[in-house]
Parts: sequence; structure tokens; C-alpha cells
Amino acid sequence: MRCRSGSYVMTIFKTTCMFFAILPPLAAAARADDLLIWSPAKLSDRSYKATMGFRLPAEWETSAGADVALASTKGGALLPDSGQAMLWGRIVKTSVTPAGQSQRGAKVSVDTLRGSGALTLSRSRSWILSDSLDMQSSRSISVQFDAVDTRQTSVTASQALKLIYPWTGTSLSAGTGISNAGGNAGGDFSTTVAVGQAILPNLNLDASVSNPFSPSEAGSVNLRYRLQW
Repeated sequence: MRCRSGSYVMTIFKTTCMFFAILPPLAAAARADDLLIWSPAKLSDRSYKATMGFRLPAEWETSAGADVALASTKGGALLPDSGQAMLWGRIVKTSVTPAGQSQRGAKVSVDTLRGSGALTLSRSRSWILSDSLDMQSSRSISVQFDAVDTRQTSVTASQALKLIYPWTGTSLSAGTGISNAGGNAGGDFSTTVAVGQAILPNLNLDASVSNPFSPSEAGSVNLRYRLQW
């Protein structure tokens, strides 16, 4: 990790404070025309994060902005490596028909403090398979790079397929992926199968198995409750 001078850290701190100070009045405008992105959040007593940017509605919806975050100790000193200054941009196209919906998109992100970044291409589709079955599919590929540490570029790819019984709230899914692929590296291959069951409108039971029939097989069972207010 590179060393940074105190003045540089203070510059980041002052810039972030300025964003938090001047952008809240613009939130009303964002709600009015939905073109401005402004989402501040207090993560804890001494940590803050804000997502800011703009959105351009079109056939290919385009948006760009930055994620800024800081955390401090009780004494007010910045926590080492807690700062975040991530620039991002994305384009998305959504197509809706009576039988289903599809979405294609691309996203790029650059960590300005650490010199790393990623480019991700994704595609998803959902459609009515029959009177009692729905289907969902998704694919994505991501290229990660690090210009500062001159690490080898790596590639991560995944695809998944889900079968849904909407009348019972039951779903069956399977996915495969490969990570850390790049250069002479073979990459890490993984598979996952899962089943989900909706018990109540906001209560779901999920069970999954990763890398079945292999020495690294692992399973998990989760009970999830979603509460909105």
C-alpha cells in the first residue's frame, strides 16, 4: 500500500465534506426530474458514504458518478485506508414484452485512491415458460485491472439459470463461474445449485450447495426476512 501525505488525506476529507454540505439542497431537484443521483448514508456513528452522479434517460439509459466514503476514530482522526473515491459509469437497455423482459448493460468503475478498476458486461432475461413456470437466465463477464501494483489482469465470468413456480413460491437454480482467470492462470471454477421457498410474503427459506460432488463441497441454509419502512 502506498503512503500518502497528511495534506493529501485532508484534501480528500475536505472535498467529501464539501459534497455533503452543498448537495443536499439538490435532492429536491433529483426527485423532480430524476436526472440527478444523490444518495447520502450514515453507515455508523463515525462513517459516511455518498453516491452522487447523473442519469440520462434514453433507449440506452446512461448514468455516471462517484461513490465517496470516509470513517474516523472517536478522536476525529481518519481511519487508515477507510477512504473511498470510486468513479463509475454504466449503460443499460431494458426491453419489455408481454411474455417477458430482458436487460443488457455495461459498467466501468475506477478506484482513484488505489489505482484499480473493473469493466463488467452483463445480460439477463426473464420469461414465461408455461402457465405454471417462469424462467430467468443471467450472464456476466468482468475484467479487473490494477495499474498501480501492475498486477496481472484477471477475468471473472458467471452464468445462472433459475426455474420459478410462481403459484407456490418455489424456485430451483443452478450456476457456474470462473474467477481469477488471466494470462497463464487456469482460474478457479465453481458450481452452485440452490432451492428457494417463499413461506410468507416477506419470509423466504433458501438452501444451496457449492461445488457438489467435489472435495470442496459446502452447503448452507438461510432463513431471510425482509422488512421495509
